[in-house]
Amino acid sequence: MHAPNVPVIDELAAILEQIAPGSTTAPLNPSSSFTEDLGLDSLSLVQLALAIEERLGVRIPDADLATLRTVGDAVAYVERRLASS
Repeated sequence: MHAPNVPVIDELAAILEQIAPGSTTAPLNPSSSFTEDLGLDSLSLVQLALAIEERLGVRIPDADLATLRTVGDAVAYVERRLASS
């Protein structure tokens, strides 16, 4: 589960490093595109969603996953879901 004192973007960086080593050689930028800037393919995006669910306790349905194009999109989505739970 998400530790409240750890920023979601840091949690996301740790997840990305696990599923796509080397994709986050520089600090994550909210405007970074998962596909264009970080090089994730569709399988990696599904792995990202599953890892977010496991690590942060936030489920991302497939329909919502398609709308998360950038790191900022994902951070905002996770923060909204955490706030509403």
